[in-house]
Order: sequence, then structure tokens, then C-alpha cells
Amino acid sequence: MALVNIDTALHDAIRFIQKSPVDGGVEILSYKRNRTVALLRIDEKTISVKERGYREEETRVTISDLAKFLKPILKREFPRSRKVRFFKITSPDELNRIRQKI
Repeated sequence: MALVNIDTALHDAIRFIQKSPVDGGVEILSYKRNRTVALLRIDEKTISVKERGYREEETRVTISDLAKFLKPILKREFPRSRKVRFFKITSPDELNRIRQKI
């Protein structure tokens, strides 16, 4: 877990997901841990984006379109946040765990 500045979160998420193995990824949480955006690598070119917060959606995007797709999601889910939390994910089962809310 790491606290990351929201200004660099998009760049850091894309860099991290490109290095992740298949079925791995990153989960981005608000400081209070009540809203999340999870990025899971499905295969070499496809990323699954799971949004849980203001909207409950799951979509699949190619890596080349990820930056353009992720930018409005981060603005919507973390509108006033200055810092967000990054969690490394090694399997999709880790998304269902319950985290302590602040």
C-alpha cells in the first residue's frame, strides 16, 4: 500500500499495469477506502477496469486506450482527493476482501 499524489496517479497506474503479470494489477482507493477503481490485466493487451463508488461498472479496455478511458473515471471517483491509495493485486480474488473504512 502506498499513498500517491492524485496528479501522478494516472501515470503511475498505467506504468504499474504494464509491468503486472496476467491476473495481476492495481487497486486505487480513496483515502477513506470507500471508493475504488481496480485495474486487472486479462491478457497481454486487455485490461479490466472495475469501478466501485459513485458508479458500479466493469469494462474492458486495451492498454493503448487506457489513459484516455481512465482519466475521467479518476476525476469522477476522486473529485476532491489529493492523495489516493495504491494496492498491488496478485489475483482477482483479492478484490472481494473487506477493508477497514476510516
